[in-house]
Amino acid sequence: MTKWPIVLQRAELGGRLPGVWSLWRRRYQARAAYVTESGVIRVAGDSAAGPEEIAGACGFDPNKPNAARIYDYLLGGKDNFAADREAAAQLVRALPDAALVAKANRAFLAAAVRYVAGRGIGQYVDIGAGLPTSPNVHQCARAAVPGARVAYIDNDPVVVTHARALLATDPLVTVISKDAREYGALLAGPELGAFIDLTKPVCVLFVSMLHFMPEAQADAAVGAFRERMAPGSYLVISTGVANERNTPAREQIQAAYGSGTVLTGRPPSAIAAYFGDLELVPPGLVPVTEWPVEATDEPRFPALRAVPSAPTKAGMLAGIGYKRA
Repeated sequence: MTKWPIVLQRAELGGRLPGVWSLWRRRYQARAAYVTESGVIRVAGDSAAGPEEIAGACGFDPNKPNAARIYDYLLGGKDNFAADREAAAQLVRALPDAALVAKANRAFLAAAVRYVAGRGIGQYVDIGAGLPTSPNVHQCARAAVPGARVAYIDNDPVVVTHARALLATDPLVTVISKDAREYGALLAGPELGAFIDLTKPVCVLFVSMLHFMPEAQADAAVGAFRERMAPGSYLVISTGVANERNTPAREQIQAAYGSGTVLTGRPPSAIAAYFGDLELVPPGLVPVTEWPVEATDEPRFPALRAVPSAPTKAGMLAGIGYKRA
């Protein structure tokens, strides 16, 4: 397996939502305010909970870096710990343009959803959604389809807890705790099936997450959703591409993430195979830094973002596939 050095999880471009730690701090303080002793509830007062206490209450280790929190720090966010900041520093040393590519990836997500929503699609399945950011899938989709329904899928308890807290009052959004590798259970289960009708057109997104999966499992997960999508559906993908510029840094990137994180990179032909026989939307499968800011109906997209003067080390390819009848 070719290991690919990249830092590409969802990243905030602006308009931040409430911080994950502020939400968890309130929860932790509420727990600390009441202590049961021999059946008696006593008021313990507010807790000045620090990051370690909050992490302990929520069941994760703050000393292990997390891809979503690393990106949050790279882009100036506050939902991160010291371990994430240290890992981000390592990543930047290996991939100086990682933040640029992350921003381009986020812009691609928004542009892709706007494009699909502009064609009337009202159902979205965002797999590997990451920490909630603004604008997110449901916000972009509803600019064109006010009643759009979105299922956010993630296996990270940090992400799931935060997303459910922020989106609890939105009846057209659901957050499902599931690993993408469990695609069979996800497709057959009631959580997704009761919310998204896969017999009707849908948009399925695998944005900046397939390079965190073993190759065979990524192929199987994408293939399962591609086959289940109804005609008229769209498949949105961005993922890391292995090239001569990023391969030399793979050991540094793996060390930053830790041995427990899978990092894979695919050649362009393997990434193109994700789309199977779907029709690629112009401009096709291209570097994410070259994806048009504004989608149009013209064969050639005129409005391109500013691109680096040299190819990026943190390389990604992005594309949208359409399933014809």
